[in-house]
Amino acid sequence: MKAPPKDIYQRFQNPNPEDVVQVGPYVWEIPKSYRADMLVPARFFASPEMFDGVFKDRSLAQLVNVACLPGVVKYALAMPDMHQGYGFPIGGVTASRLPDGAISPGGIGYDINCGVRLLLSDLSIKNLQPLQETLAHELSRTIPAGTGRGGRFDLKPAELDRVLNQGVRWALKKGYASPEDLEQTESEGRLKTADAAAVSVQAKSRGQRQLGTLGAGNHFAEVGVVQTIFEQKIAESFGLKPDQITVLIHSGSRGLGHQVGSDYIKLMQAKMPELGIEVPDRELACLPFSSETGQKYYAAMSAAANYAWVNRQLLTYLIRQVWQNVFGAREQLKLLYDVAHNIAKVEEYEIDGRVQKVLVQRKGATRAFGPHQPEIPKAFRGLGQPVIIPGSMGTASYVLVGTKGAMSRSFGSTCHGSGRTMSRHAAKKLQSGKVLQAELAGRRIIVKTPAVKYLSEEAPYAYKDVEAVVDVVQRVGIAQKVARLLPLIVIKG
Repeated sequence: MKAPPKDIYQRFQNPNPEDVVQVGPYVWEIPKSYRADMLVPARFFASPEMFDGVFKDRSLAQLVNVACLPGVVKYALAMPDMHQGYGFPIGGVTASRLPDGAISPGGIGYDINCGVRLLLSDLSIKNLQPLQETLAHELSRTIPAGTGRGGRFDLKPAELDRVLNQGVRWALKKGYASPEDLEQTESEGRLKTADAAAVSVQAKSRGQRQLGTLGAGNHFAEVGVVQTIFEQKIAESFGLKPDQITVLIHSGSRGLGHQVGSDYIKLMQAKMPELGIEVPDRELACLPFSSETGQKYYAAMSAAANYAWVNRQLLTYLIRQVWQNVFGAREQLKLLYDVAHNIAKVEEYEIDGRVQKVLVQRKGATRAFGPHQPEIPKAFRGLGQPVIIPGSMGTASYVLVGTKGAMSRSFGSTCHGSGRTMSRHAAKKLQSGKVLQAELAGRRIIVKTPAVKYLSEEAPYAYKDVEAVVDVVQRVGIAQKVARLLPLIVIKG
């Protein structure tokens, strides 16, 4: 498992365009021969128009480094929304051979099971317009948002352990979820490999009061409208129709997940020399999946993932209460699907001519299972699972469907959003939050936030064009467009 030493500069320099080979339409690759310590090629998806932009940050250098990790198979992948992250690029996907391939906290990220869920109403835009301001006000009063913000669900330690171990089944028992909510959530909102005992006291302390909260950064709750249907039959099966009002929730495991990541990065960095493991970048701290610490991290990551699913479920519970208060007790919000985009899972794929179990790590990448996969809800098995891709604030979001192509080309994965092109600091310098809020209001998008001065950190100009990103994954064949949504109300931290 020991990588040969390499020149430090080459480990951190970005490849040049001449180092990249086009291996298919919208598919590019840095060959294994680029560096002696690469075990597999580094492959990424991008349009010709996106190609030059890929070299503007260190995401390609990070992808090459990921291709050196012990046990990595087939190729290290990056989606068209890729950008520089911690160790792994955001938008990255890898598969490690079991039992001894690497598991790396950097391959999941600090916000474990950051993900999205989409709720569907029976209302149309005509029903919403007279009450849009009222709804925005009530949602902003009810949904806790902002850095470190706590919520109304303050759990005792034993109860928090039950959340970590049981996931959304805990919420069902407490009356915060329905059986249908479990069915329409990835993995039914619970990874059975979770063990609350693997989560530190400090992580639990950070998460004790943060269930049912949005957080800050790019997290949000968004009321939108279905503008365009691309695939009528699939849209009808999903329950989508033109002019329908929807609610999109984007949040994760909050401080608890961040602490789990911090704890295990330190543990792995300390353990690696004992096992003779070297990696090109210290941020790629990893251990064999089968090792004691590797298994403990997987159990803690699974617990944090369960916490995140409960977090989004409790946000759903709060939003449903507001919905009925504003529109009447008969009005319901039905969950279409909840899908993670920062997670590791044991899955099966055909590799080297045979089906193998591998550890798939998705960091800023969404699961996109195609038809007939037993893990997805029965209602979707003939079509593929719903894939929810949020845009940046003020731009469109998409509902897609997973494909057979994703199963063979991208370890059942696709993009997770539009992807940053600008740092928060740089975005904030270009425009004030108040100006952006007024600009969006001029487009009839109401934005509510407790911290207006930070709003422009998430401005649309800080992100790639979501239309272009979604177009690439459709052209590559790893997801198919079903519907396009436009924002009407945005609640931000």
